[in-house]
Amino acid sequence: MKSLYRLLSVFTIIGIFSMGLSAQSGDMNQIKLVNCTDINTEYLEFSPSFYQNGLIFITAPTTAGPKDMKIGETFFEMYFSEFDGQGMPTSPEDFSFQMNTRVHEGPVTFNRTFDEMYFSRNNLKRNSTKSDEAGLIRMQIYQSKKTFFDWDIPTKLPISNKEYDVMHPTLSPNGDKMYFTSNMPGSRGGTDIYVVNKIGDDWGEPVNMGSEVNTDKNEAFPFIHESGTLFFASMGHNGMGGYDIYRVNVDGSKSMGSVENLGAPINSSEDDFGLILNAEGNRGYLTSARPGGAGKDDIYMFDGFVAAPKVLSSIIRVYDAETKERIEGAEIRVFERTSDGLVSGGELYDVVVMPERGGSNDLILKLVRKNAESLGAPDLLTNGEGESPYNMDSGKGYLFFVTKDGYTSNELTYSTVGKEGELIVEVPLSKERCAQVTGQVKNAATGAGIANAVVRMTSSCGGKEEFIQTDVNGNFNSCLPPNCNYSFIGEKAGFNSGNSSLSVTPGSSGLNTIINLSPVAPAVASNPFPVGTVIVFEKIYYDFNKSAIRTGAARELDEAVNIMKSYPSINIQLMSHTDSRGGNAYNQKLSNKRAESAKRYMVARGVAPSRITTVGMGENQLRNGCRDGVNCSEEEHQYNRRTELKVVSISENVRVEYGNRGPEKIDRKRN
Repeated sequence: MKSLYRLLSVFTIIGIFSMGLSAQSGDMNQIKLVNCTDINTEYLEFSPSFYQNGLIFITAPTTAGPKDMKIGETFFEMYFSEFDGQGMPTSPEDFSFQMNTRVHEGPVTFNRTFDEMYFSRNNLKRNSTKSDEAGLIRMQIYQSKKTFFDWDIPTKLPISNKEYDVMHPTLSPNGDKMYFTSNMPGSRGGTDIYVVNKIGDDWGEPVNMGSEVNTDKNEAFPFIHESGTLFFASMGHNGMGGYDIYRVNVDGSKSMGSVENLGAPINSSEDDFGLILNAEGNRGYLTSARPGGAGKDDIYMFDGFVAAPKVLSSIIRVYDAETKERIEGAEIRVFERTSDGLVSGGELYDVVVMPERGGSNDLILKLVRKNAESLGAPDLLTNGEGESPYNMDSGKGYLFFVTKDGYTSNELTYSTVGKEGELIVEVPLSKERCAQVTGQVKNAATGAGIANAVVRMTSSCGGKEEFIQTDVNGNFNSCLPPNCNYSFIGEKAGFNSGNSSLSVTPGSSGLNTIINLSPVAPAVASNPFPVGTVIVFEKIYYDFNKSAIRTGAARELDEAVNIMKSYPSINIQLMSHTDSRGGNAYNQKLSNKRAESAKRYMVARGVAPSRITTVGMGENQLRNGCRDGVNCSEEEHQYNRRTELKVVSISENVRVEYGNRGPEKIDRKRN
């Protein structure tokens, strides 16, 4: 009896019986389970939950310290583990000093922006445990919100009660429902699955999920998926032994079909519980006490579909931002954004390696949007009502790139997480109030146009630099506001940079500029990454006070991996920086951990660890004036939280190959 939930008496769990095998689902046949060896130990690891680019899981990490004498284990704590490139959790670390206390913590669930959490904890009042009339310290559900420094002091949800257990929360995608486990009065068995609605900031009355889900035995560890599928563990329903994992489609408190045992290999003759699943439904994690693990309960990863996304019908509506009139004939290109990066299809952006500033030896990875013409035919065209129908999947993110002659193009991101029914996506377009400027980037030696060159444009009227990419003939165009002077710098591997300038006055037309680039000597072109070259990664985002890379925010490291695979003699140093908040010693330690996090990411994608060294720079090299005592916005602080790549050695002749997969992998959705 090595599984935690054969032991944990605080849950008031009753006996375990052997069960026969339920009908196995056909789509389980291709699923493979892999033990997450970097986080599993001889102790207990269980109940994973998605958090940023990794997992929060529950463990009793040591035999030292106070023990719960009822189960003979030290108290459970929350740990965080970042994913490697294959989705495997890596070496874990404490999740939060605020959350881990001297009582049992977990399982945990988060809202979709990861700034609000709900979790199980032994009943506490004024930092002391409180028992019921029978002397049991019940499990309760607590809520906490994220602050700059950590999570704030947890508060108990009103659905909790010291006389019975309320635990195992899982939050619906839109945050309006919570499914949980309880043995409150009215339960059919030892523990049942319940659901409660959130109304504003308040919670309603819990509703039992009924006899379709709950039996006269124990049901626990629910997980609600974006598709509307509820996964849970049960000792009833004629399972394979111990806890088995089941699924059923639900609509609030109602089951929309029969409960299905997931069968082997998800279930075994031992306890299996705590399943979670990504939005796409093709990768998940679960807890199992099956033979062959590292210890007691272990966490396993699996690939293969166990839930299909729900299809949502939608209307894409394009209108004039000023007059509100619908726009006919607008071209819509649809791209899909996922937590894992790319899916099949085209890309909206190219990534280029270029000098950080004119004349600078430091390089930067820049995301440059392709010309609409180079993206091929549009996916959709709006009709006379300015609309086009389109089907989206639940639980996913999309980007709509909309163009129309005479209007400025618009990119609109849209998420279907938590949305139901028919959706209407409105995209406003603004009429161009600018002068059309055409340009060419040419080879100064031959006069031929240079394809895929990058034009860096600045304006005397201020604003951020803009980047434009030339088409196959070396042409580019832009619509520029009047009463400003513009400077253009053209750049392309194998060429010296070139520049041009022009002024735009009201009523200007027929404006054109030419940028000539002269080829560099072969000896210079042979080594674009000399020793000492620094590449700045602008889009690797860390949360304040954390070393873990945010979900979907490490795409520039993918491009760095491509560079190192293309040029196997390059050895690098990764340098990470913090913002100024926090003490110097703490920031130094934190930046060391951030550099190591970036290294783990690259090593997991095939780069030999011996080729990467790391160093933390702390807050010693701020990029702006946000020093101690200076009031700055979060965006300004974010600008200082960065990672840089420095070339330490290189022994081969190489040439720059501009990558076509960028920091934000956004792929074409073929509907």
